[in-house]
Amino acid sequence: MELLRQALQVIVALGLLNVWLVRAGKQTRFRGGNANSMREEFAAYGLPVAMMYVVGSLKVIISISLIAGIWMPILVVPAASLLILLMVGAFVMHLKVKDSFAKAVPSLLILGMAIAIALL
Repeated sequence: MELLRQALQVIVALGLLNVWLVRAGKQTRFRGGNANSMREEFAAYGLPVAMMYVVGSLKVIISISLIAGIWMPILVVPAASLLILLMVGAFVMHLKVKDSFAKAVPSLLILGMAIAIALL
């Protein structure tokens, strides 16, 4: 079980870092509304730019904590718990703008993995 938890930690962390550090300014088929970037996505949700920076910073910190948690397990549950809250919020935002279910799938997958990480 420990190996599964650690694998999920790495998968989630690298995925979040990819979304927030590599692809934030790029179009993906999962962006909310008709957004072509992270900034446009937050605008589509009716959220201020400052919120994008807060959420992005938290997700980068969570990612680092999940990776560091391989060696310092005390970081894992708090990081996964915060991620659970953020991913519920992400899913709610997709519902708010009436996105197709397909656009919400990544938020649900990461939510599921974060729950698994927290429980393992």
